[in-house]
Amino acid sequence: MKLRLFTPKAETSTDEALLAHYQASGDLQILGVLYSRYTELVYGVCLKYFKQEETAADAVMDIFEELVQKAQKHEVDKFRPWLYVLAKNHCLMRLRKAGQNFTVSFDPGFMYSLELMHPEEEDPNDQEITLKRLENCIERLPDQQKDCVRMFYFEDRSYKDIAEGMSLDLSIVRSHIQNGRRNLKNCVGTPT
Repeated sequence: MKLRLFTPKAETSTDEALLAHYQASGDLQILGVLYSRYTELVYGVCLKYFKQEETAADAVMDIFEELVQKAQKHEVDKFRPWLYVLAKNHCLMRLRKAGQNFTVSFDPGFMYSLELMHPEEEDPNDQEITLKRLENCIERLPDQQKDCVRMFYFEDRSYKDIAEGMSLDLSIVRSHIQNGRRNLKNCVGTPT
């Protein structure tokens, strides 16, 4: 007896059903249908960072190739926000590799503490050095602090999402993020 995989009707299936089918079967057509729902979103993100239509269009294709691999490896709860973060990170990494300066702004209204921490204010000419120092400092944080800081700042997840995902109390997540910011501020301010 042969087992048949459930094949969803692509046009009417949810994002999560299509993703699950792709993860089980590796069927690129299913992933293509899912990705086509969000190509305008991905293009918009790329255009925001690259400011050139042709470069943004190329990046949309590169992100699909990256998606082929990453969608198989990652557990994804909500596809659209996950894809948005994947696209944003792709653009930022590409700009960084090209040596272009970029800034990422965070809205203090979403932070638990309004204490400002912006390493670029100290020495705007050494942005690359500061970014490398920040990456090294993030790696030095205790595991839960590091995870909370990454999810909050790089994956745009809320305190509540992080607390649920890590099975932690909301106040613990707040504490990890606040302590992580303070530790990063101290670490980035000290040359490595």
